[in-house]
Amino acid sequence: MGRVQDKIAIVTGAASGIGRGCAKRLVAEGATVVCADRDERGAQVAAELGATFQLLDVTDEAGWQRVVEETVRAFGGLHILVNAAGVAVWADIERATLAEWRFVNGVNAEGTFLGCKAALAAMKATGGSIVNISSVAGLVADADAPAYCASKAAVRLLTKSVALHAARRGYNVRCNSVHPSFIDTPMVDAVVAGAKDSTKMRSLVERAAPLGHIGEVDDVAYAVVYLASDESKFVTGSELVVDGGLTAR
Repeated sequence: MGRVQDKIAIVTGAASGIGRGCAKRLVAEGATVVCADRDERGAQVAAELGATFQLLDVTDEAGWQRVVEETVRAFGGLHILVNAAGVAVWADIERATLAEWRFVNGVNAEGTFLGCKAALAAMKATGGSIVNISSVAGLVADADAPAYCASKAAVRLLTKSVALHAARRGYNVRCNSVHPSFIDTPMVDAVVAGAKDSTKMRSLVERAAPLGHIGEVDDVAYAVVYLASDESKFVTGSELVVDGGLTAR
């Protein structure tokens, strides 16, 4: 039996990166997975993984309600939500625009809020686990990413608030956050490519963690599987850091 055998899961941002990795690992561990993404290439990813696809802009509240309702209708329930959709803009406080701030916080913070809200409505009768992908940038600041840091810090405390609410209402729904550092994904590739000296930036990224190398998607995905599974049944409102020791200094 898999670690999440027969559980029904929605994973956002599943077209690439961490979201894709989480969807792949959950399928491998026995879950029925709905890959949700605004990128229609997610349909091909879902087909490759043996999952299903739903087109979703995580900033669209009605879209969230539709995806959750259709998942419950098709598969009989919802046990796991992984809020992995995310964006980043690297611009310090003097260069960042209000439009960039709203874009980053809209996807990362508001999208996660809407996902938690929609999933909780479906989970509270049967129990479940919500896993929100935050970042080490939600724990420690980066001078070049105020919008991203603020959005990921919001995810961290939103997670704790949802966890406390569900526990106090007796819903048997847990909510935890995962905080990766640099992981080998298209998002990190874009950060490197956008630097003035991409070779130097790649070296900095790879050496940022005391372990001396960049993280892999599976490093995050296995953490998500743990939090999604019954192995973590006494874990809620917590933050699981996956950063190669970066924040230990």
